[in-house]
Amino acid sequence: MEITELTEPERRVWEAFPRGEPVDLSAAEDRTVRARVLRSLLLTTPDENGEIPALRLRGARVTGELNVHSGHVSCPVSLRECDFDETVVLYGAEFRQLTLGGCRMPGLWATTLRVDGALRLNDCRVTGAVALSGARIAGALFLDRAEVGVPAQAAGEGGTQPAERPESPLKLDHATVGEDLRATRLTVHGRARLDGVTVTGLVRLDDACLLQPGGTALQAETLTVGTDLHAMRLWAEGRVNLRGATVPGQLNLSCARLSNPGGVALRASSCTAGEFWLREARPVEGVVNLRRGRFELLHISPEVWPAAVRLDGLTYTTLVPARPAAERLEVLTRDGDGYVPFAYEQLTAAYRHIGDDAAARTVQLAKQRRHRTTLALHGRLWGHLQDVTVGYGFRPMRAAGWLAGLLLVGAVTYGLRPPRPLKADEAPGFNAFAYALDLLLPIIDFGQEKAYAPQGGYQWLAYLLIVAGWVLATTFVTGVNRAVSRY
Repeated sequence: MEITELTEPERRVWEAFPRGEPVDLSAAEDRTVRARVLRSLLLTTPDENGEIPALRLRGARVTGELNVHSGHVSCPVSLRECDFDETVVLYGAEFRQLTLGGCRMPGLWATTLRVDGALRLNDCRVTGAVALSGARIAGALFLDRAEVGVPAQAAGEGGTQPAERPESPLKLDHATVGEDLRATRLTVHGRARLDGVTVTGLVRLDDACLLQPGGTALQAETLTVGTDLHAMRLWAEGRVNLRGATVPGQLNLSCARLSNPGGVALRASSCTAGEFWLREARPVEGVVNLRRGRFELLHISPEVWPAAVRLDGLTYTTLVPARPAAERLEVLTRDGDGYVPFAYEQLTAAYRHIGDDAAARTVQLAKQRRHRTTLALHGRLWGHLQDVTVGYGFRPMRAAGWLAGLLLVGAVTYGLRPPRPLKADEAPGFNAFAYALDLLLPIIDFGQEKAYAPQGGYQWLAYLLIVAGWVLATTFVTGVNRAVSRY
């Protein structure tokens, strides 16, 4: 392109480029720069001896399509607060450094883009889609305060808005980021796709707003993060899908607002994280699916759980904050899979881990009661009998109480109506208390049971005391053993 063909704003950009000098057209009367002029600079890279060329432009209105498809750009590029009339095409291109901060554009097509340094899209406003699928960014990716897509009610209206609202305005699937992915206060109207993304550092989505009501707001299956994923105060309308994600550090959704009424609000099945935080989050609206998730620490209060959960196979070492077992157990009754034994065993293990044996026994008792509801009639009846008498063996003091009560009944009954001696001349003096104790406790022998024989209904009472004594004494001893061994 001949320099004589350039307009005044374009001439300023052309002359500043070889020396890497910035050009600010924000206050200029004429801010228009043709896209083909910028393309010619980027691909031919005119330079001056001893200078480092760079494109540093602010406040321009770029007309036409900036198309660097499969091009190699060896100089740093910084376009700030520029308005693009058409979609920016960087498909398959290679850049050293690329900044599009504060720019407004109909779309950014940068699939398989390669950037040797950082890619900065802070404060951008993109009414169409940002397509970075398969991109390779050696440095960090910045999307702080960016807004992508348009609200559903605004799609199809006049101006620069697209005729059709893209379902996935932000496409980062299978991209690789060499450092951090920072997207605080990001707004996406539609689905944000991060499937298979690999980030060496951390992902920061604090205060982000992802809006896809009735659909999927964040699609991040098999996301791999090197350190932490922070999404504090995240507002997601639609499903947040983290199935199979790997976060060795902290997966932090503290103070988040997750809403997808009538559907799954949070899916983190088969997700692995060092710590999973939902501290002080709003009550989730929709189903929470944590099947087969693995966390060292799970920080979630009972009031945050929604009315429907899926917890089969969920494993965790520590559950915080510390709450009574009754509050945690109520959540397990909301599992849409029905009776899930593993969920009770996992909760028991968490209480054992902190040394709360009483809470662990409470969970085990609740497990038996929930299991009882799945049995046939005869099984339920037998279960009720076990529950009332000995608390399924997890209430040993209840067995001791029954023993004491039966001992009192036996002592009073046989005290009022002593049984006849088998051999009157050899029988020891009758002692109603010792006789009842002989019947109840199988390992105790005061010589009373063998010396006296009750008759009629009193004989049947003796049989009842013998059988009950065996059952209750065994239950009591088992319960004590559990307590000693920290069951």
